[in-house]
Amino acid sequence: MARKPTTSAGVRKRAPTVTKVAPGVAVPGPAAPLPPPARKPIWTHLYFQVLVAISLGALIGHFWPVFGESLKPLGDAFIRLVKMIIAPVIFLTVATGIAHLRDLGKLGKVVGKAFAYFLTFSTLALVVGLIVANVVRPGAGMNVDPATLDPAAVETYVAKAHDTDIVAFLMNIIPETVVGAFAGGEILQVLFFAILFGISLAVIGERAQPVMTVLESVSEAFFKLVAILMKAAPIGAFGAFAFTIGRYGIESVINLAALVATFYLTSALFVVVVLGAVARFNGFSIFKLIRYLKEELLLVLGTSSSEAALPSLIEKMGRAGCDRSVVGLVVPTGYSFNLDGTNIYMTLAALFIAQACGVELSLGDQLLLLAVAMLSSKGAAGVTGAGFITLAATLAVVPSVPVAGMALILGVDRFMSECRALTNFIGNAVATIVVAKWENGLDREALNMALAGPPTPVVAGSREADDD
Repeated sequence: MARKPTTSAGVRKRAPTVTKVAPGVAVPGPAAPLPPPARKPIWTHLYFQVLVAISLGALIGHFWPVFGESLKPLGDAFIRLVKMIIAPVIFLTVATGIAHLRDLGKLGKVVGKAFAYFLTFSTLALVVGLIVANVVRPGAGMNVDPATLDPAAVETYVAKAHDTDIVAFLMNIIPETVVGAFAGGEILQVLFFAILFGISLAVIGERAQPVMTVLESVSEAFFKLVAILMKAAPIGAFGAFAFTIGRYGIESVINLAALVATFYLTSALFVVVVLGAVARFNGFSIFKLIRYLKEELLLVLGTSSSEAALPSLIEKMGRAGCDRSVVGLVVPTGYSFNLDGTNIYMTLAALFIAQACGVELSLGDQLLLLAVAMLSSKGAAGVTGAGFITLAATLAVVPSVPVAGMALILGVDRFMSECRALTNFIGNAVATIVVAKWENGLDREALNMALAGPPTPVVAGSREADDD
């Protein structure tokens, strides 16, 4: 009896079936390989649409500045749409994530590790800004007389800065009412209530299951709503960028090119070198992470607000294998406590103003500036202009540097706001993955798949197709 054919590995292959047919009848050949899935045209991708929208907004703002300024409501409307759902998304993510915890001691560990990370890298960002300002000295040689500066130009920011003291900030974490936290859209107030509510669900146990089922269904609906609202992102980015260029003009950047270029380069180096080293040490690539978040980063660039991409970041970090409870705690908290870009900006801008006004700061003055910035930077929300307000709060405590000197950088602050928001956003994404890994709450396979991007289709006739 003839042996059945086998492969070189000894695994038996089924012998081909011979079909007898009448002469002249066509015999069908082997089944053709399935065609590769059709690639979506590039113009259907959100990142491409946002990039085109930003480019068009820049052109309109430059050539038709009055019309560009009038498009501001488009950007404002989109940011309001996103802010409308931030509070419920945070509440649902955090409450359900904590409720699933079997060991509530893990909650304290996650919070502790997250704040240790935030404190370390926020301080490092402040130090980096301080060192770069001393080495590059972007404000040196401007010889500005502080008496000629108009303090009225920054009065609004100084007034707001008075409300940013640490005690008022901590008291503001506790909402007056539960409804008030959601109505006001205060991230930390919603987070505070969500943590308490999640703990209560975890303590109740099985009896809380009906509530959990409802919350998880509502959560699904809200994340679907996030996907729907993101379709309007190109319109929002178009309006916001047209307004920025139309109102402030490219010329304002040229006048202070040294400061803007120094800030952008420092932030880029911080992301690539510092955060890149952190990512590499924890087993992933910072460049692949940036590619994975490209749609959100372009949205942040267009709107100058990292809050515009907060719901999407929560969803994508979960898809990348980070434990839901870790994502829910680290991302919203990081938006107030892990502001790498804002911290680089604060020390760099403060020393720029001092150098421009001819004020020489001693090492003691600079260390005081660093200490004050560490406190005042906590709680600066990821919204447009918050960095400028925080800078005013810092300078108010360091009398050596004139607060009126902020008027020097008022014209370019909007352009630096975009870089602050981008750096803050990337820093929070890295922090989420790192804390998840520390807590054994990271699905490495899901992370690798997410960062690798969509699989490349197998083309008929290729080696992979022939091996099947």
